[in-house]
Amino acid sequence: MGESPDFISDLPQSIIENILTRLSIRDAIRTSVLSSKWRYKWSTLTDLVFDEKCVSPANDRCVVETNLVRFITGVLLLHQGPIHKFQLSTSFLQCRPHIDQWLLFLSRNGIKELVLKLKEGEFRVPSCLFNCLKLTRLELCHCEFDPPQYFKGFSSLKSLNLHQILVAPEVIESLISGCPLLEFLSLSYFDSLVLSISAPNLMYLYLDGEFKDIFLENTPKLVAISVSMYMHEDVTDFEQSSDYNLVKFLGGVPLLEKLVGYIYFTKYLSIGDDPGRLPITYIHLQTIELYQLCFEDADEVLVLLRLVTHSPNLKELKVSVC
Repeated sequence: MGESPDFISDLPQSIIENILTRLSIRDAIRTSVLSSKWRYKWSTLTDLVFDEKCVSPANDRCVVETNLVRFITGVLLLHQGPIHKFQLSTSFLQCRPHIDQWLLFLSRNGIKELVLKLKEGEFRVPSCLFNCLKLTRLELCHCEFDPPQYFKGFSSLKSLNLHQILVAPEVIESLISGCPLLEFLSLSYFDSLVLSISAPNLMYLYLDGEFKDIFLENTPKLVAISVSMYMHEDVTDFEQSSDYNLVKFLGGVPLLEKLVGYIYFTKYLSIGDDPGRLPITYIHLQTIELYQLCFEDADEVLVLLRLVTHSPNLKELKVSVC
């Protein structure tokens, strides 16, 4: 009798690649045992996603860390071709020099998406990251971010997410303005930050933290805004000026479709001298969500009325009181 046909080995290359991209990196590597034609097929994957599930669980934290470092290093050493996406999400990794080495390797392999979600300690981003000029997405969590003087920005970056990052305020503003194609921006867990945002192509903005003042200097394409503002003590923590914050923050976003505000956002918008009428009509605004609005504060109520009366096509309104 003849041998049964080996359908797995004879699958077209496009189907093999499609299968591998749907597997975790650990399972993708295991496909090497299927046949000689599958051996090291995984090594050409352009998207690499790592977490603790890549290695066997263990009660000893150091064992998990050691195994994870070996696994990631081994994958990178055997990898062939460009790496478009590298994502690392871990609460175990303490060997920060290894991350430096991995980033140096990635900076030479055309990395386009970089996600580092580190749970403990502060990791100082190495200078080689700022040579990754093909980056289109950057997400950092629990890192220290201090670009070298020669760094002028990521010219191709479209998505920037910084969560609990140690960075100077002027560096954030310079980074944003140095990314002319930026469409998505998320900043969370920042303390006492005064921020001016200039991003002509920005469409989605998410802010969460203790912002003392926010100025949307040049954001004409914004379609969605979500803001959570916190304070240590009282509203005096906000920057006080004669400019009406409602106009200063929302006066230059004519394409706005969705506005969501949490905690003290409405209070922040109510500060300043009310001009009597907004200089803009939000013809695209369909959803307004304002949470913890104080109905005992006439200025906050006026902010709500201003927004509603200047949004002729509003479809959904959600308001909660403190």
